[in-house]
Amino acid sequence: MSTESTVTETTLTDGLLLSEAAADKVKVLLESEGRDDLALRIAVQPGGCSGLRYQLFFDDRNLDGDVTKDFNGVNVVTDRMSAPYLSGATIDFVDTIEKQGFTIDNPNATGSCACGDSFH
Repeated sequence: MSTESTVTETTLTDGLLLSEAAADKVKVLLESEGRDDLALRIAVQPGGCSGLRYQLFFDDRNLDGDVTKDFNGVNVVTDRMSAPYLSGATIDFVDTIEKQGFTIDNPNATGSCACGDSFH
């Protein structure tokens, strides 16, 4: 049985990596929304059982200090306060029998809780 990773390498920009699978899924979701003016915003917010939690959502705003990068035609926006927490993080999309959704592998997270949505 092969143990090759299904994640296709994409460009690492400002420390954040969006896999090809994640970019493709975002494109499908944006097409279903029927809008081309939205970007995927990734933010780190206070909360969760470990102190911080991730937020991923579509946004049409441009905030002061935002970092916007293009990954295979998908605009990814990070606010200036979240950027340091996301440096080196990989956002992927998993679609298996056991799990479906976006995953975040973040080397900056020193710990996490059982839900997998928060870290410190």
